This record gives sequence, structure tokens and C-alpha cells, in this order.
Amino acid sequence: MKIVVTGGLGFIGSHTVVELQNEGFEVIAIDNLCNSSESVLDGIFNITGKKPIFEKMDLRDKASVQDFFKKHNDVAGVIHFAASKAVGESVGNPLLYYENNINALVYILQELTALPTANFIFSSSCTVYGQAEKMPITEDAPVQQAMSPYGNTKQIGEEIITDTAKVSSLNSILLRYFNPIGSHPTAEIGELPLGVPQNLVPFITQTAIGLREKLSVFGSDYPTIDGTAVRDYIHVVDLAKAHVIALKRLLNKQNLDKVETFNLGTGTGSSVLEVINAFEKVSGQKLNYQIVDRREGDITEAYANTHKANTILGWKAQSSLEDSLESAWKWEQKIRS
Repeated sequence: MKIVVTGGLGFIGSHTVVELQNEGFEVIAIDNLCNSSESVLDGIFNITGKKPIFEKMDLRDKASVQDFFKKHNDVAGVIHFAASKAVGESVGNPLLYYENNINALVYILQELTALPTANFIFSSSCTVYGQAEKMPITEDAPVQQAMSPYGNTKQIGEEIITDTAKVSSLNSILLRYFNPIGSHPTAEIGELPLGVPQNLVPFITQTAIGLREKLSVFGSDYPTIDGTAVRDYIHVVDLAKAHVIALKRLLNKQNLDKVETFNLGTGTGSSVLEVINAFEKVSGQKLNYQIVDRREGDITEAYANTHKANTILGWKAQSSLEDSLESAWKWEQKIRS
């Protein structure tokens, strides 16, 4: 079966391409390379022995999306990762986020729903919950006003998919994930942010390797175990495997609703300082970090109730925080060697 993975050379996308190919799917990876590199194809090949079909494309170009689906009118499903994803950047440049994250989604759905089958996995986010009132967060938690334009694009994206499914052949699973980290155990692919990292773990590894002078910890006055923000950090390979399971659920027509929603996390919250301490333990590196003011758009804590994904999808995160950080450090060392 032919599966399209948008953002297929990005962090989560590339790991999902690997898991799809391991399961025998034919994969077409779309990427505009704005935050990735074509060299990722070599890493995928080194792991699986096969390169996906690669289409360099900007999904904001409606004509290009139309041409793609004319050429590939036999796709069995789309897994949609392509989006801008940094909370802080979205606060400073909201129009970029609305253009990139909303327009591309609409153009894909317009073409996909014209096909005989329209199976769609959406890369959503726990940011749709805003600052949830109860921990851990269940899928029934209210979607609150977003704390950032990035979070808002995920909320709007979910609404677009739900509205579209009511009036078309679209079947979709919305995967709301928490904080993906780590790399493939082979260190052939991993997180490769262009420029200054917007996320904690690549900033940690780049600081440890000497690429960054120091790590900024945003805020120490949160009402948490040590005053720093708490998140649910999930290994990217665990996350990728969940996408394949969700896709198979749609292909096998096992979904109970036209749009289903699942949280993907470990179920455990870790503070920024706990992550730093865990990294120092597995790497043997002492990190240079400083406490600075809170960052606009950040929430206090978020970690998942994973019961629904565990029982209905039959998926459970396997890797520990230490496993994830060790793989991230192995990747960082490899790419800087």
C-alpha cells in the first residue's frame, strides 16, 4: 500500500517512514527541507535498506498539491506531519504559522477527499489542552484557549478535519502527542534542527557537545516539584510506531468513529531540571545552564493519561527518559564527529 508522509524527512516524519517501511508499506515522503535535509534519505536507507520516494514540495503551493495527487491517485493514506512547530517562534511570527499549518492542511484534504479512500493521520499536540486543570490529561479534557499561535493551529486543524469528515469519505485519527525526544537506536536519523534549537533536548545535547555556550532554563517559580516546567517526554521511535498502528486501524476499518483522538505520551511528567539531571547521569557530561525568566506561551505542566491509547490502540511507550536521552546524545555525538 502506498502511504504519503508529509514532513517525511523531519524528526518524527523520518522515524515514521522507517517504521512504515519496516512494515512493508511503500512510502512517498514530501518535504520542503525548510527544517530538514535530503541526507536523511541516506539514514533511512541505512536502517531499512530502502529509500522512500521523495518529492520536494512546499505544501503551501496549492497547484503543486493538486499535481501531486493527480500523479499519485492511488494512495491508501496520508500521515501529515508537515508544519511549523515551535511555540516561541509562533508567538513572534503568527502569520507564518497560520499560513504553513492551516493552508497546507486544507489543500491536502481537498485533494485527498476526492479520492475513493481518504485515510488521514494528523500530527496534533497536547498544546490543544492549554494549561489543563487536571493531571494526567485525558482525551476528554476540554480544549482550552490556546497559549500560542502554534497551539491554536493544532486546534483549528482538528476542527477542520472533524468538519470535513462529517461531509466526506474522510476517516481520521488525531494523535495528540506530548514531547518527542531521542533518536533511532542506530543513530542513523535523529533530531536535526536548523539554527538555534527551539526544544529542550537538542539544546541540551548541543550545549553538552560545545555548540552552545549555555542552556537557558525558562522559569524556576512554577508550582512544580522544583519550580521548573513539567512535560511528558516520549521516545520518537515509540511515537513513530503509534502512527503505524493508527494507520492500520483505519486501513482495516477498525475505527469506531470517523474521527478518533488519542493522547501519546509516557504518562509520566518530568521537570526541566529532572531532564538535565537524567542527561548528566547517562552522558557523564556536566551541563552549563542558567535560570532565566519564563518564556511567553509556556504552560506549567502537561503529562498524558495514556489509558485510551494503551487499551484501544494497543500501543504503549516502551523507552524510559534515560533511554531517550542516551539515544539523543549518541546522535549528537555522531553528527558532530
